[in-house]
Amino acid sequence: MTHNTKYHNRAPGLLAMYGKALLPKNRQQKNATTLPDVSAQLIGATTGGAGLDRYRRVCGFEPHRAIPATWPHVLAFPLHLKVLTDSRVPFPLLGLVHLRNRIVQHRPIGVGENLDLDVRLGEAEQTSKGLEFDLITEARSAGRLVWEESSTTLFRQPKPDSGGTRKKPPPLETYANTCDIRVPESTGRKYAAASGDRNPIHLYPLTAKLFGFPRAIAHGMWSKARVLSLLEQQRDWQGGAFTIQCDFKKPLFLPGDALLNWQASGDGLDYQLLNGKGNAPHLSGRLDWQA
Repeated sequence: MTHNTKYHNRAPGLLAMYGKALLPKNRQQKNATTLPDVSAQLIGATTGGAGLDRYRRVCGFEPHRAIPATWPHVLAFPLHLKVLTDSRVPFPLLGLVHLRNRIVQHRPIGVGENLDLDVRLGEAEQTSKGLEFDLITEARSAGRLVWEESSTTLFRQPKPDSGGTRKKPPPLETYANTCDIRVPESTGRKYAAASGDRNPIHLYPLTAKLFGFPRAIAHGMWSKARVLSLLEQQRDWQGGAFTIQCDFKKPLFLPGDALLNWQASGDGLDYQLLNGKGNAPHLSGRLDWQA
C-alpha cells in the first residue's frame, strides 16, 4: 500500500519531526529487506532566496545564475525527515549512518526556478553490518526530470557471528593535484543554519560526545558540497550536466585541516578528501561530465 504525503509551496516544519525522531519505533524488522512504500512530495519549491546565499557562503560556492548541484538535497531535507520518521519505517532516525551519495544533474537549474520534489525509499539489502537502504530524491521542472539523488544509508544490525579478521583497506592512491582546506570549529553550526539539518554530532563537542564522538564532526554533505565548490573552479560549467558520487569514509573532526586531492581521468575527475596528513580519506568519489 502506498503512503504518500504531498505539500504545496511550503515544506513541512522541522521542529515537530525532530521531536518525532526522538521517539522509539514500535517495530524492529531485524531481517527486513522490503521497506514500506512511503513517499513525500513538495510541489513548487523555490530555489532562490536568502537560504541559498547562506548555503553558498558556508560551502564556498561562487555566485552563479545556476544553483549548486547539492542545493536540491537541502531543499528536499524536510521530505527526507518526513519519510524517515514515518511510523511505518521500522528503524529509528538517530544512529543511521550515511554511506554513499550520488547526484545526477541533467541540466543546470536556474536560481529562482521552481521545482517539484519527490522523496521515496528505494532498495534495501541486508549486509554483515546491518540493513543498507537507498533514499531516492527526484526534482522536476515543468514535468521534466532535471536532478536526481540516491543516498545509501546503514541501519546497524551487527550479527552475533560477524566476528573475525577485519579486512585491511586497500593502499591509498594519491592524485597529482592537491589543495589545502581549513575547516573551522563553527562549520557544523553554520551548515545546520543553512540546511536545517541540526544533527547533534555536527554542532558542539558536548552534543557530539553524547553520541560517542570526541568532538563535533563535519556533515558529510557539507564535505561533498565543499569539494564540489572547489572542483567547479577546474572547468567552465556553463550548460553542464554531470554526475558526482562519493563514499563517506572517516569523520572530519572540527576544527580540522583537510586536503582535496584530485586528477583528471577520462571525461571527469577522480577525487578524495584526505586528512591534514594526507594518509587517510574522509570521502572519495568521482565526477563525470555528460555530453
